[in-house]
Amino acid sequence: MDATSIQAVADLLKESRGEDEDDDIDEDNVTIPTPTPASIGPFKKQTTVKSSAYVKDPSLNSKSIWSSHEAAEEVSQTDDPRPAPKYELLYKQAVKAEDVFLGMGNKNPSSACCEDLLIKIYLPKAQYKDIQLDVTDTFLDCRTQLNYLGLHLPHTVDSKNSRAKWNSDEEMLEISLPLAREYDFLNQ
Repeated sequence: MDATSIQAVADLLKESRGEDEDDDIDEDNVTIPTPTPASIGPFKKQTTVKSSAYVKDPSLNSKSIWSSHEAAEEVSQTDDPRPAPKYELLYKQAVKAEDVFLGMGNKNPSSACCEDLLIKIYLPKAQYKDIQLDVTDTFLDCRTQLNYLGLHLPHTVDSKNSRAKWNSDEEMLEISLPLAREYDFLNQ
């Protein structure tokens, strides 16, 4: 094909579009789709494949959307008017000299090698006798007359072996929760 035949085809296309569309189109930036292997042959309708991976639990109510193991056990009281106190989440790690100086142990500074989750809750104007604390494996509930903290824990903990200590000078409650992770045996 030479330049005159290409120009003749372009003129034919212009005439078929009409004069009013000609002004709106920038002829320098027109792209023509290139054929691909997928465009060869008749047009195929896309079909969706229904997965049979989801099996409905027969014990569920017909209007239930969550099964009992998917729903959270604890419900935090979001409508509690008391403000949440300031708190910190810290990780504790038991290291030995060979871990720190020689690098011979399996420990590294990441949270994956930590043994405890330390939560510091600052409770101003609170006394030890006024604090109500409830800790489960996934949720912490701390209440005083002035503050309320309902906290979903970032890791599953061993709530039976947890410890709490009240520091009256700093008006701070320190809660040490041993982490209960599935693959902890790898980090020992």
